[in-house]
Amino acid sequence: MNATTCFLAELVGTAMLILLGNGVVANVLLEKSGMKGGGTVQITFGWGLAVLLPAFIFGAASGAHFNPALTIALAADGTIAPRLVGWYISGQMLGAMLGATLVWALFYKHFAATPDGAVKRACFCTAPSVPYLPCNFLSEAVGTFVLVFAIKGIAQVPGIAGGVGYLLVFGIIVSIGMSLGGLTGYAINPARDLGPRIMYALLPMAGKAHANWRYSWVPVAGPITGALAAVWLYKVFPWLT
Repeated sequence: MNATTCFLAELVGTAMLILLGNGVVANVLLEKSGMKGGGTVQITFGWGLAVLLPAFIFGAASGAHFNPALTIALAADGTIAPRLVGWYISGQMLGAMLGATLVWALFYKHFAATPDGAVKRACFCTAPSVPYLPCNFLSEAVGTFVLVFAIKGIAQVPGIAGGVGYLLVFGIIVSIGMSLGGLTGYAINPARDLGPRIMYALLPMAGKAHANWRYSWVPVAGPITGALAAVWLYKVFPWLT
């Protein structure tokens, strides 16, 4: 794969992912939104579609990672060249920051109309429903393990077309969200959380809650740990390789 192509595809694809994913959160949570109160089911399906759409567009160009944990894991198991990791992750992080900025711009007046700082923050980054770092870390690690292990497992479906594979990834994202999303908001992606968290801290917005940097390492380290465990275990089972 060409490094520049991978960088640009991951940047634009991740920006689209965050625009649509964080956008559905803002759409459901912020005051004055026409879809306020849509609920967690709308958010979960919205995030699944937010992964699906850019995957169709950029899958052929970069493999549609949009997730540093997935990129690191696929480099560790030899699926992609290690020299490309920096290009992928830099594109993913910049794309996540761009997508979060677009959400802020589009919902600018709605953020202003929403008095709850924690709700504003939730439109950018994740937070645990019960703050307990060991369990929060485990939730992110296990959720990402399921994501990466299932993505690897798609190769076990004989003769599957690329587009159908992306539909299965949509199903994986929705399943994780429906089953585990209430624990930590299922970041399962360091760029999805860290990029928007940085922009939340930087963007001008009245009445913001703190960015909760004390928690911010969990949706970074947890997904990377889970993704590496997934590709390692996938190789352990001889019938999967």
